[in-house]
Amino acid sequence: MQVLLVEDDALLADGVSHFLRASSFSVVCVDSAEAAAALLAKDDFDLMLLDIGLPGMDGITFLQQLRATHHDLLVMVLTARDALNEKVRGLNLGADDYLSKPFASEELLARIQALCRRRDKPIRQRRVHGPLMLDQSSHRAWLSGAPLDLPMREWTVLDLLLDNVERVVSKERIVRRLCDWDQELSSNTIEIYVSRLRAKLSPSGIDIRTVRGIGYMLAAWQ
Repeated sequence: MQVLLVEDDALLADGVSHFLRASSFSVVCVDSAEAAAALLAKDDFDLMLLDIGLPGMDGITFLQQLRATHHDLLVMVLTARDALNEKVRGLNLGADDYLSKPFASEELLARIQALCRRRDKPIRQRRVHGPLMLDQSSHRAWLSGAPLDLPMREWTVLDLLLDNVERVVSKERIVRRLCDWDQELSSNTIEIYVSRLRAKLSPSGIDIRTVRGIGYMLAAWQ
């Protein structure tokens, strides 16, 4: 599940990001509505966690604009404003749920899972691509039935490619997915991760193709 976290409190954003990744979510974090809008114009997300008290455009204004174009995106508002009228306003403008700060990580996860159930959008547990299987809940992988060692960054790149089988994924998009771990990631670094994945997967017939000047594509399993 692809989550966009829009939160300007760096400490909170870091804590929520790490917790959700440990719960098998893919998370991209930005600190403003403007940055979130730019990402939504390029990438698809399943859920947005949106802080109301943002610098620049506030979260409520952004939510109002968002619903004009992104009708299906799940939105959970996170805010320190716990007054009833603020909750009602957020829900009336299109938020799917509302969680007041401070909150427990377990409650956040439970609410996300409840949203997915209501939308009939279950959280993936196992993903299969030919002889490859990824278990999202345990963060383990198997290839032709044998355990496959995938460090976190390789797992994240592969997970993104699996989300886009037969579609080109740009190097820029991969960098954005990994940027929370290393802000200095370069195209050469991405090439190393893809090269390592190829070395592990190609003997089993899984093909990661290079589209010159753009990025990479995971071929459909034949």
